[in-house]
Amino acid sequence: MSSDTLAKAPAAPDLPRPADTLPIVPRRRLGQWTAAVAVLVLLALAVNSVLRNEAFQWDVVADYFTTDAVLRGLWLTLWLTAVVMGLGFALGTLLAAARLSTNPVLRSVGWGYVWLFRSIPILVQLLLWFNIGALYPQLFGVRTVDLFTPIAVAIIGLTLHEAAYAAEVVRGGILSVDRGQIEAAQALGLSRWRRWWRIVLPQAMRAIVPPAGNMLIGTLKGTSIVSVIAVQDLLFSVQLVYHRTYQVIPLLMVATVWYTLVTSVLSVGQYYVERHYARGTGPAR
Repeated sequence: MSSDTLAKAPAAPDLPRPADTLPIVPRRRLGQWTAAVAVLVLLALAVNSVLRNEAFQWDVVADYFTTDAVLRGLWLTLWLTAVVMGLGFALGTLLAAARLSTNPVLRSVGWGYVWLFRSIPILVQLLLWFNIGALYPQLFGVRTVDLFTPIAVAIIGLTLHEAAYAAEVVRGGILSVDRGQIEAAQALGLSRWRRWWRIVLPQAMRAIVPPAGNMLIGTLKGTSIVSVIAVQDLLFSVQLVYHRTYQVIPLLMVATVWYTLVTSVLSVGQYYVERHYARGTGPAR
């Protein structure tokens, strides 16, 4: 094509500039905003009802909140939670190893334990252990009622219950690690212990920490069930008070506020532990 032909070609029409286009209007989400306003109104009404309802007796709550009896019960609750979680995960790790073993006997025993203790309600387990003396009056030459004190029953019952769930948490975390990671470590000549400590465990913790944190919070609240066997935890301590003063609601609110505060602290700790083990797996949160 000659230069004259190019010169005579019609000029291309001017494309509209961005400033000349129609403005972009965000989509109106009337239903979502209406629902949000309704939820906020209901929440405000609920908070106002709780704060202004004289039946809660917030002055009584303040008086008993830091009494010696309540603080002793709180300390026992925290101590029992720590002991049960420690023993439960120690036993649960062994059960997880048994379930992952190539030995069919160990796999069967591990599966049977998890099946049994996840099938029986924790309250039933505690009552069975509390009345074990009816089945075995003596153990190791000692009266069973002297050996199985309420605290011992609480630790045994809660630990055996938690171990069944901890076993599944640990097993799931180990299975979440890609098999190729272990094979690569074997190819590098790492010992079995170093493979587990340096390769498997750090990656498994990403999957273990979230459900383990939920278990910790659930165990803290679940310890309140030991009040049925007269263990003086936080709930039993406030029950002793309101059985004497008949101020049921304010004493229950004392326990409620303490449980809420402790679980909130544990939730914050869980967030930072999860963030620690999630380093390098995605954008910073």
